[in-house]
Amino acid sequence: MSAFEATAAYVHEAVRVLEMPRSVERLLLKPRRVLKSELALTRDNGELLVVTAYRVQHSAARGPMKGGIRYHPSVEEDEVTSLSALMSWKTALLDVPYGGAKGGIAVDPWQLSTRERETLTRAFVGELHEMLGPYRDIPAPDVNTDAQTMAWFMDEYTRICGFTPAVVTGKPVDLYGAEGREEATGRGVALMVKSFAEHEWGNIAGRNIVVQGFGNVGSY
Repeated sequence: MSAFEATAAYVHEAVRVLEMPRSVERLLLKPRRVLKSELALTRDNGELLVVTAYRVQHSAARGPMKGGIRYHPSVEEDEVTSLSALMSWKTALLDVPYGGAKGGIAVDPWQLSTRERETLTRAFVGELHEMLGPYRDIPAPDVNTDAQTMAWFMDEYTRICGFTPAVVTGKPVDLYGAEGREEATGRGVALMVKSFAEHEWGNIAGRNIVVQGFGNVGSY
């Protein structure tokens, strides 16, 4: 089962339980827009690298679309489509006035120099900029992207479209970023675990908790 098939299975079940019409199901599953683009990068050694980039905008029914940008060799359309839909459900469940989107580049960024990562990021913005904006679609950091990536992203968007710091979140604090953003996801997980423990066991003291991974989420 593919990533999007797994996501769709939850929608099928929800539609059945809620007795919703099939037309609504189709609307919930079909993304609003899918961009697939080939980005060419001249590497530091003179070789030409061509990689595939994606941005899937799932839904803007509840507000501007929101979702991360990931750089990883496994990035592909099915995965990004699934994650964009999940972003729509998450924002709706928490009553946050956003829709869902997701994007990424199928590349291993750790095999690239800093200049190569910056050039690739700016090329991606060149393909995406007409789809983006504070009232359209707002990217954020995700797997293998960080505040520096978002700084390049914002700077390139500003160069093309004018000064717009709100076009991305996850920027450095001194570039109009929000304090606490970097550790926010890990802190949110910790608070949920604490709340769950108090609800189920009355106390978290003495319990063993396993954290899988020690990256931008697990480390915090």
